Parts: sequence; C-alpha cells; structure tokens
Amino acid sequence: MLHYELQHAADKLIKEMFAVKSGETVIITADTCSNEQVVEAVASSAYAAGAIPMVITIPTPSGVGKAADPNLPIDALAGALVHADVWIEFNHQWLLYSTPFERAEAENKKLRYMCLVDFTPELLIRTVGKVETSQLKIFMQKVTEMTKAAHTMRVTTPAGCDVSFEIDPNHFVACDCGDASYPAIHMLTGQINVVPKFGSIQGTIVFDGCVTPPFGHVPHTPIALKVENSIITQISGGTEATEFERFLKSFDDEGMFKMAHIAYGFNPGAILTGNIVEDERVWGCTEWGIGYVSPFDAPPIGQDAKSHCDGICLNSSVWLDNKLIMKEGKIVDETLLALSPVK
Repeated sequence: MLHYELQHAADKLIKEMFAVKSGETVIITADTCSNEQVVEAVASSAYAAGAIPMVITIPTPSGVGKAADPNLPIDALAGALVHADVWIEFNHQWLLYSTPFERAEAENKKLRYMCLVDFTPELLIRTVGKVETSQLKIFMQKVTEMTKAAHTMRVTTPAGCDVSFEIDPNHFVACDCGDASYPAIHMLTGQINVVPKFGSIQGTIVFDGCVTPPFGHVPHTPIALKVENSIITQISGGTEATEFERFLKSFDDEGMFKMAHIAYGFNPGAILTGNIVEDERVWGCTEWGIGYVSPFDAPPIGQDAKSHCDGICLNSSVWLDNKLIMKEGKIVDETLLALSPVK
C-alpha cells in the first residue's frame, strides 16, 4: 500500500519544499475525483509539523480555470484562501487561474501555492519523495539564468516542432526547483516556465505528449499547431486534432487561440503517464500553455482567456540566442552538463 513511502513523500513536500512552520494555516483543496490517500497524508504531515491543516473538498467542476467558476463557491473559497499561509491544490479539475485563485493571489501576499493536479501516491513518491533536489536546484537555476539573459529561443523536436520567439525581460521566468518556502505561485519540482514576448511566437508546435484538457492522454496522432504572431492559425493531425480545435472554439473566445507560455521539463523521476503535471516535467521535454496568463507572470495585465490548456513536445532541442543547449532531450551545453543530475 506504500504507506511508508507516501508519508515520506508528504513529509518532504511539507517540511523540505514548503518549509511549513508551527502555527501556519495550510489549506488543501480537492474535489470528489481527488485521491483521498494523498490528501490525508499531506494533511497529516502539515499537522505533524505544527501547522493547522484545513481540507476543502468540492464537487468536481465541469471545467478548469475560469471555466470552473460556475461550479465553485467563489466567495467562500476565496475568503478562506486569502487568509492561508500555504495552499496545496490536489483537485482533478484545477482551480489554477480560476476567480478564487486570482483573488487569493491578488489579496494574499504571504501565500505559497502549488498546483498538484490528479496526484496519486505513486506520483507523489516518484516526483517528490525520490528526487534529490539539492543538485537539481543548482542545475535548474543555471538554466534559468541563461534563459533570462537570452533574447531569443528556438525549439525543435523529432515530431516536427520548429518554433521561435523573443524573450520578454519584463515577464517572470519561474524556476520550480523544489523550493516553495517563499510567497509565490509554485509548481511541482522540475519545471522552468517562460512567458514569451506577446505576439513574437512563430512556427509549428507539435504535441506528441499529453494534451490536457480535453484529453488527459497522449494523442494517437501528434497534434500540429501553426502559430503566427503567437496566435494559432491552423490545427492539423488526426481525429484528436479535430476534437482539440472544436474544444478551443467551444469557448467562443479568441484568447483560447493565443499561445501563453513554454516550459522546460527537468524532473528526473517523471515518466509519461497522461497526467499533464507529470508529463510536462519529463526530462528533456518542452510544454506549451494556451490561453490565460496571469498578471503575476506577465505584468501588468497578463493575457485574458476563459481557460487554459497544455500540451507536451517530447525530446526537445533548444537554442538560446542560436546556441544549442539541449539536443533531443539531452543536455549538450558543457557548463550545464557539468551541473546536471541526469547525464
């Protein structure tokens, strides 16, 4: 039943990553599709650390982000979150980018938040419990430093991705390397998120890993997006490409055809499973978000959209200012290779 391993991973999340202190309020949100074992283990760890855990479980919303709003107790949920020290989200239909999320981020300047969608005991164990974060943190901080110093970025994959864009120094570059001890929007260990300069993304993006929503699995035929000036102008592939285009159009919102962000995947324990949170951290992938961008990530107003979705490009090659740093998922830059926990 993995009880010992799960509790170890939960303790590591609470004590090592969030550095939870005695007397802090730790809110854990879940819905009726969330894994109760994970929720209970993390709540127990928070209590053992001297914190006051509060578990909020809601009926599973019909959508994610702002699309979840009609199914949420918006005022009550936001009222709790604006007073929390830590918010860990285990929802199946995530609240990230929802109205309660926006209120909490705008009003609660002490909040440490992390989105851990659809986490199972096995997932928490392999991506948190078994990952040694100290060397990974050094490596990821160096990649972040190099990315922030660059002016342009290009990404290709064997599946046919070839896309370039400009890096906006005013946009936040998030390095999620296992340190959630300070107020911010944090994500699972092993991702560096970049919001490109709006309007600068040009080329073809091919999803050959998980696409969520609407699927929650790896498409049978890769989904290709033609992107001009950061806007999706054509979607091609198999039947899932048609379904994906129908999904984006269903929002009746031009913002859902705008590219939002790109992220490197760097979690040594992550494997391709169909869970977007794990898949977008598979070592050597890149992940693209579509739709909403928060004002925190791209001040002053972000990018408005009714929802947000993500897709994975496996085995990525990455150039920063025309210098190759990663080739088909493997680090080739000598400085980075010396620091990398994965050779």
